[in-house]
Amino acid sequence: MSDARPQTANHDEHSSPIKTPKQLITAVVFALVVPIFAIALLVKNVSMNKTTGAGTEAMSAEAVAARIQPVGAVEIKLEGGPLRSGEEVYKGQCSACHAAGVVGAPKFGDAGAWGPRLGQGYEALLNSALKGKGNMSAQGGGEFNDTEVGRAVVYMANAGGAKFAEPAAPAASAP
Repeated sequence: MSDARPQTANHDEHSSPIKTPKQLITAVVFALVVPIFAIALLVKNVSMNKTTGAGTEAMSAEAVAARIQPVGAVEIKLEGGPLRSGEEVYKGQCSACHAAGVVGAPKFGDAGAWGPRLGQGYEALLNSALKGKGNMSAQGGGEFNDTEVGRAVVYMANAGGAKFAEPAAPAASAP
């Protein structure tokens, strides 16, 4: 008994979708061109769009300059320029509290509030201004020199009813 099975030639099981050279060339072209086209579109999209929102300006010239700016600065203040008047010093430093009477500061021109302080004399008022007293911080060694602070004390005290003389400029010392 012979095992006689009919042999069928079924070549379709192992066949490829590419059957002609034209289909092969088309498949190779699409395999190369489509990814290159997709990459080109992605590059264009990434490079052309300007994003907005928090953190997108981190590399701008202004942002970089702000990050690398010096931590501190040295300011050279030369002595001997013209002395500022008591009114200028009052407007620049003292008016922040004394104009409105903030935290118990005697208001500018209020004779009732300045009366007890005027009885202590100019030297006590100047000492309080230079070294600080109560809620008032020390003014000595700041933007204004001691003579200018003294002029501001006289300006405020005289507006409150005192008759103090404005301090004169210190005599120039010989080199």
